[in-house]
Amino acid sequence: MRVLVVEDDAAMADVLARGLRRESYAVDVATSGEDALWSVMEHDYDAVVLDAMIPPPDGYEVCRRMRERGRWAPVIMLTARDTVNDRVRGLDAGADDYLTKPFALAELYARLRALTRRDQVRRPAVLRAGDLSLDPGTRTVRRGETEIHLSAKEFALLHELMRRPDEILSRSYLIEHVWDFAYDGGSNVVDVYVRYLREKVDRPFGRDTIQTVRGAGYRLSTDR
Repeated sequence: MRVLVVEDDAAMADVLARGLRRESYAVDVATSGEDALWSVMEHDYDAVVLDAMIPPPDGYEVCRRMRERGRWAPVIMLTARDTVNDRVRGLDAGADDYLTKPFALAELYARLRALTRRDQVRRPAVLRAGDLSLDPGTRTVRRGETEIHLSAKEFALLHELMRRPDEILSRSYLIEHVWDFAYDGGSNVVDVYVRYLREKVDRPFGRDTIQTVRGAGYRLSTDR
């Protein structure tokens, strides 16, 4: 999943970005309202972590403009203010949740997981492809009754493939949604991790779920 962090405090932005990457999110960072609006209009994010007090436009205005322009990615508003009026202002602007600084990163992760599971059409609680299942909430993968242990990045890659079953996903798409946006697109990192996944979720079970589409990318087949 790909998340935009909007935070003008460099130290806080670094903490959030590093923490989310450890949780296997791909993370972009914006440091102003102007940069945030450009990013959300140019890219399809799964969630936005948005500080309220950023260089103009502020977080409330960014959220309001996002909604006006049809961008419906879940937004968690961050603020040092804890008054009822501030919370109401954020929610009225279109935020989905509100977190007051200081907060525990574990709580942010939990709220992100909850928000990204809300749309049950796009983000079902458990993704399935035949007897392969992936639960984003518990971060478990199973082939039938057998649990499969994946690294954080392997899990993120499989999650992206299973979100779009039977679709061909290009290497550049997977780089953007699983790795950081600025990752070198000329790298063979996608091919390497696809090979790792096949060794864990396909070959031990005699399956051919993750398929290479020559010259185009990869596809997770639901009938293999």
